[in-house]
Amino acid sequence: MKTETMTYNLLNSISEPEDLRRLDVRQLPEVCKELRQDIIEEVSCNPGHFAASLGTVELTVALHYVFNTPYDRIVWDVGHQAYGHKILTGRRTAFSTNRRFKGIRPFPSPEESEYDTFACGHASNSISAALGMAVAAAEKGEEDRHVVAVIGDGSMSGGLAFEGLNNVSSTPNNLLIILNDNDMAIDRSVGGMKQYLFNLTTSNRYNQLRFNISKMLFRLGILNEDRRKALIRFSNSLKSIAAQQQNIFEGMNIRYFGPVNGHDVVNIARILRDIKELKGPKILHLHTVKGKGFKPAEAAPEIWHAPGKFNPETGERLTADTSHLPPLFQDVFGETLVELAQANPRIVGVPPAMPTGCSMNLLMQAMPHRAFDVGIAEGHAATFSGGMAKEGMQPFCNIYSSFMQRAYDNVIHDIALLRLPVVLCLDRAGLVGEDGPTHHGVFDLAYFRPVPNLTISSPMDEHELRRLMYTAQLPDQGPFVIRYPRGRGVLTRWRCPLEAVPVGKGRKLKEGRDLAVITLGPIGNTAARAIAQAEKQGTLSVAHYDLRFLKPLDTEMLHEIGRRFSRIITIEDGVKTGGMGTAILEFMSENGYPPRLERIGVPDRFIEHGTVQQLYHLCGMDEEGIAATILNKKEGIENDMPNKEQPRTSGQTADK
Repeated sequence: MKTETMTYNLLNSISEPEDLRRLDVRQLPEVCKELRQDIIEEVSCNPGHFAASLGTVELTVALHYVFNTPYDRIVWDVGHQAYGHKILTGRRTAFSTNRRFKGIRPFPSPEESEYDTFACGHASNSISAALGMAVAAAEKGEEDRHVVAVIGDGSMSGGLAFEGLNNVSSTPNNLLIILNDNDMAIDRSVGGMKQYLFNLTTSNRYNQLRFNISKMLFRLGILNEDRRKALIRFSNSLKSIAAQQQNIFEGMNIRYFGPVNGHDVVNIARILRDIKELKGPKILHLHTVKGKGFKPAEAAPEIWHAPGKFNPETGERLTADTSHLPPLFQDVFGETLVELAQANPRIVGVPPAMPTGCSMNLLMQAMPHRAFDVGIAEGHAATFSGGMAKEGMQPFCNIYSSFMQRAYDNVIHDIALLRLPVVLCLDRAGLVGEDGPTHHGVFDLAYFRPVPNLTISSPMDEHELRRLMYTAQLPDQGPFVIRYPRGRGVLTRWRCPLEAVPVGKGRKLKEGRDLAVITLGPIGNTAARAIAQAEKQGTLSVAHYDLRFLKPLDTEMLHEIGRRFSRIITIEDGVKTGGMGTAILEFMSENGYPPRLERIGVPDRFIEHGTVQQLYHLCGMDEEGIAATILNKKEGIENDMPNKEQPRTSGQTADK
């Protein structure tokens, strides 16, 4: 519930951006103050991504004030920074349902609102998407339509952003790119671009003078488009000589404005008005503070990226006592990696921009010279790891499963082809919960299974994770995939001796007579409980096998299952199409076994957001759903899922 610490006089009058545009520009600072407090109070009790949206309040207000949204297009790069945008575009009443099951989506989506112009769950796509929109507008004769891409300095490290910039510089367009530079991604931004942006300086007075002179020369007929481009190149050369610094953007013939204080909303609105009609591509560089307006978030923005519940008045984070609970899988990974690195000097760590999110910060603290955060650059992370492996190192490259999709070709071409010993650790594998369809790590089993030379594994518990990590770094293993979920394991006493697991060998966890259940990964624990529940309700005797490795398959175990059972159920926390169940189907068919085989997993559709347990139930992957399948009472769970979620308009309030 919101506290009554502030009266939202102006914010209460804004249902759509059109209401905002009726205000006097001098009222915008008060709108920003109210909007920031509204975000603080809402996110304090309904957790989500926090600090990034506080840093873009002034920018968000200025954009909707100056541009005619939704006709004008604002393309956000990663929805972490777009909570203010949601509140101003008809979703303030529904914002309390943000990230909740059947509530509004965690990231902007065109299926939810016409103000959300593009999907933005993965970083670095805004420039390319916005350029496509700008070119389309020109092709359709919509010369009055403006297109704006908003990208952070962390996202600017992604290769797609550079590809987009390269095309922006050579394709006729009037795109405006706004660079939100807060020196942060999830963790601190890294790399040369971060330092370059930090040092970049350009005179606002100079830019304003140049703009006014160019308008006058166009009116007098002295300047045309060809002459303008030549003059810009000449001007940029003179400025580079005077400043003893080359501006990378103007070197690509993209007009540069900034850096500008990103928290002066009146000035930002003035600059946007001044430059929005300029022809040709342009960049406005803003310096912002992640977590602006909330002192604890300003002081520790990496902690307050997604802080959970907190007291909005004191800043105290409301965390429960978890000392009695099993650890997070990521923490077992992080501590085990340090343990392995202490014994094996060849081991190095590579995370792209989320060392705290995957707990590789533990290796960074213990051995800073043996861990390399490459920024939001998953493809580079994979190839960089391959290069180190080629020269005798043993990289552990940790990438969230949904982001590993961006490095698929790099894994095939730069790791698997040469059979290089890179351990690919896929954190956040399976359904991840409230972050929704852009973040569910459900495709990796299906997309990696056809790739030659890969070993693909998934641990059922923390002991298995430690043993698989130990096995993966042994000599002659080649590229080795280990996937594990977000969240906690099942063992409070999780430390165990580090010993090798036989590659390609599964485990029989329970004997049974009537049917066999085959699981892969931690969902095997859910299946074990479901089997016990089903056996209490019926007369079935159920065998349970932990496959452990999707590739290579344990053919000896599968032959045993094929000979003994006429009914098999496979369970995986991933897509059914092409995944573990498909592999078992292929094996049984190719070897002439005729069992009836049922697959439990993620169906062939994008799964919405909600708690992991809610989504497991939706897909028939919880205890109830698995037990119902075992007892042949599957109807009413997965089969009742709608073909697709109905889109909501910006003014609709989501069901609570």
